[in-house]
Amino acid sequence: MAVELQTPPSSGVVPIPTGKSLRRVALAGNPNAGKTTLFNALTGMRQKVGNYPGVTVEKKEGRCTLTPGEEVLLLDLPGTYSLSPKSPDEEVARDVLLGLREDTPPPDAVVIVLDASNLERNLYLATQILELGIPSIIALNMNDVAENSGKSVDAHELSLALGAPVVPLIAVKGEGVPQLKARLLAQLDTPQLPALELPETLEHARSTLADALSTPLSGKRSLEGARGVALRLLASEVQARTVGEIYGSNAAGTLAEMRADKHLAPLAVGASEAAARYAMLNPLVERVVQHHAGEASKSFTDRADAILTHKFWGLVIFGLITLLVFQAIFSWASYPMEFVNQAIALLGDGTRKVLPDGSLEDLLVDGVIAGVGSVIIFLPQILILFFFIGLLEDTGYMARAAFIMDRLMGKVGLHGRAFIPLMSSFACAIPGIMATRTISSRNDRMTTIMIAPLMACSARLPVYYLMIAAFIPNLRLWGFSFNLPVFGERYLGLTLPTVVIFSLYALGIIVAMAMAWVFKKTLFSGPQPALMLELPPYKIPGWRNVLVTMWDRGSQFLKRAGTVILAISIVLWFMLSYPKIDRAAVENVPTISPASGIRPGPGNAPPVLNEPSAEEAETDRENRLAAMQQENSFAGRIGHVLEPAIAPLGFNWKIGVGLIGAMAAREVFVATMGTVYAVGDADETSQSLKDQMKNDRWPDGTPVWTTLTAISLMVYFVIAMQCISTLAVVKRETNSWKWPLFMQVYLTALAWVAAFLVFQGGKLFGWG
Repeated sequence: MAVELQTPPSSGVVPIPTGKSLRRVALAGNPNAGKTTLFNALTGMRQKVGNYPGVTVEKKEGRCTLTPGEEVLLLDLPGTYSLSPKSPDEEVARDVLLGLREDTPPPDAVVIVLDASNLERNLYLATQILELGIPSIIALNMNDVAENSGKSVDAHELSLALGAPVVPLIAVKGEGVPQLKARLLAQLDTPQLPALELPETLEHARSTLADALSTPLSGKRSLEGARGVALRLLASEVQARTVGEIYGSNAAGTLAEMRADKHLAPLAVGASEAAARYAMLNPLVERVVQHHAGEASKSFTDRADAILTHKFWGLVIFGLITLLVFQAIFSWASYPMEFVNQAIALLGDGTRKVLPDGSLEDLLVDGVIAGVGSVIIFLPQILILFFFIGLLEDTGYMARAAFIMDRLMGKVGLHGRAFIPLMSSFACAIPGIMATRTISSRNDRMTTIMIAPLMACSARLPVYYLMIAAFIPNLRLWGFSFNLPVFGERYLGLTLPTVVIFSLYALGIIVAMAMAWVFKKTLFSGPQPALMLELPPYKIPGWRNVLVTMWDRGSQFLKRAGTVILAISIVLWFMLSYPKIDRAAVENVPTISPASGIRPGPGNAPPVLNEPSAEEAETDRENRLAAMQQENSFAGRIGHVLEPAIAPLGFNWKIGVGLIGAMAAREVFVATMGTVYAVGDADETSQSLKDQMKNDRWPDGTPVWTTLTAISLMVYFVIAMQCISTLAVVKRETNSWKWPLFMQVYLTALAWVAAFLVFQGGKLFGWG
């Protein structure tokens, strides 16, 4: 594609400030217009991701090299359809462009990204931004998609109509990006748009407010820019106090007086503006868009949507895609997870060899390395999940998934946008909760946050695998066997462990939907919002964009979860390690006797005959001393205090210590059980841990662990809020400790009741 730079006739010039300080350029545009793809193409990995102070909206900045000696700072504004915001994301985009955020200086220039295949919808926002008087460039993106749909945009005519330079490009292929950089090097003109013909009352109000704004805006924007800012203030619910702080008391007082008139209320102004703006845009679009012969034939997107959004086949295909994603998360990730696990083990062993025995060694190995490692090991699953999410978003399918799920989620009061955060929560609730920022309704957003931890995250899998391997028989339910020459008999079909795993995932989804219905009827009641969703055209994904998404989300996961896990793991290590028992004063520690070959059984279990070596005897003694240490530690004492509360669920004090450890991260439960049962290092495949658990006894001699106990524990883990890092993220997202505390209490209570019903109900039926 030949890319030509289109520049309108010269008008009043407002140069971008030059000097040593980095110029700030904002990237603005509709969702799905390719803004993020262009941002990634311009900045690559030179990005910084954080939050705007005081809100939970993500802030993305990056450096863009225009020439070897010239850089600009790019700010990727949240996607928005207009500057009359309906969500926190859209409010931030408006406030930055209007200069209402003291923490973010207003941009020196704006690159407005337009989707050439959906020009009229995109021009609504573009003209609002151009009216603000900020030097701007139009990045006319996705021209290939427009061509495939049977139309093209005359960039030169569009440039004349908008009074701003237009750069045609295809961001996903990098076409036009060098021309855009070249244009950013030049000085930009103030946009010269055709006049927006507003009703007389509104036009008078805009002019009056613009006069009040003109003095504080002097030297920053033209008079037309002041009129554009005035219209935005009239159409928005901006606090008068904020306006006063930025534009002065005269402007704030004038705005407050105007809002007393019901005809100048934000909703009324927005309706009048929309009618006037579309009246201006309709003839403009007809003038710049050429329709090709044969356009009447259905586009690829239309043909694909006939199947992919079908009431029946759409659900079937969506189910298959979801199954593929989960299969990848739980199967493909196993190899890199094993590699990470071995690397962490080698690091721990190396640290033990370098450091002398003592508390510092234990802290670094058992606290820092083991604690952070328990999070890092799940990084491959997070990366694979976001690879698929990035792929589905970049192709345009993710919006269809929300549309398909809207019908089902509407039955509990949510709409389809809640589906994407909930799907993300299957890997980890942290990115899932962060993804709720795209939900405009506060009630729906809070409801989704409250139920996200009920999705069965990957950290629960080690607990499930340990319980199933130890207490659920591998019964074949349906299928067939066949023999292979080398591998022998193989079975293809459904087994009882598979059904149990599926049931646990299903239970989490059912409880989540039930609680969503309860929340929407009580705490977060309100009318169910209609799903306003633009279905973008299908396109080939930009692999660089997908990889940047993986890098971005993976680094956020490590940064935000790993730091919390590190702190909690150190606290947990201290609670399990202190107060120290006097090892020299401990007498008659049960151990293997090399001479007699008799191993004392735990509790009331009979002794076990064997022929141990002296090394095995010493190892066993050390493990049992460690178990005594755990029982007498602060955590062990807390476990004994908890035992009366958890005994009705079938849990003893040792399981209570495991539940305390699992607060750092759910998978820590397995390692804590290994320590408490004195088997040294343990994982979900440890046979010695399984044996010790099966041999554990209550004081009356009855076994602690039964199949019923294991099921009760798994049900508890499905529902309970066993993850402090998730609570920390909820606090960050809600700006309050009230909601994470509420989440902890309601999920723990719900888990206790569910496990109680399972265990006590099972006992009534004679199970376990």
